[in-house]
Amino acid sequence: MVIMNFLSIDCSTDIGSLFVKAKNKTFSKILQSDKYNNDLLMKQILDFFTENDLSFDNISEILVNQGPGNFSALRSSLAIAKGISVAKKIKLLGYDTFLWSCSKFFNKHDAIYSITKHKEKYFVKKFNNKLISNKKTTEITKEEIIKKYKNNFKVITKEVKKYFDEEILKLNNLNIVTLDHNELEFLRLRDLLEKSLIRPIYLS
Repeated sequence: MVIMNFLSIDCSTDIGSLFVKAKNKTFSKILQSDKYNNDLLMKQILDFFTENDLSFDNISEILVNQGPGNFSALRSSLAIAKGISVAKKIKLLGYDTFLWSCSKFFNKHDAIYSITKHKEKYFVKKFNNKLISNKKTTEITKEEIIKKYKNNFKVITKEVKKYFDEEILKLNNLNIVTLDHNELEFLRLRDLLEKSLIRPIYLS
């Protein structure tokens, strides 16, 4: 049995989070968006470790959310994650919210459409039942979602629900999910996380 001990950093939304699995336990902390710059974020990570009697020796991997989200927040979190990875010789892996939001539907639907809204625009990314995507993230309109995707299996996160038009929220086969850092372990064990091009996902 593979045992993962990892730190996850998510600064993709207004309310970010830190999560650690170590010592057969899990630890989490909510982050404030006004503290996403490099110095304050690193301090929050160090304080989080101190509060929970953790050290970087307790983890073997760092997982960092690549987005989509606020570009400066993502850039800061990736810079911190890469810095820790180099300094402590800890493996760095990336994930994105599109994939993360679909994690609990592995092997349940032939096609899964993860939809988000960013800067008043809607975006969609399609995954197969193994959570593999051969499609680029595509910008779509409200009307296209209602007409083209009304009967498809759709996923949005609870974090962005408040930005969605009510007509979309009433569509069939729409699933609103709460993002759970524990599910990242499943994605990692399925080798679905990014190993090389760990950079912010920026949606214009």
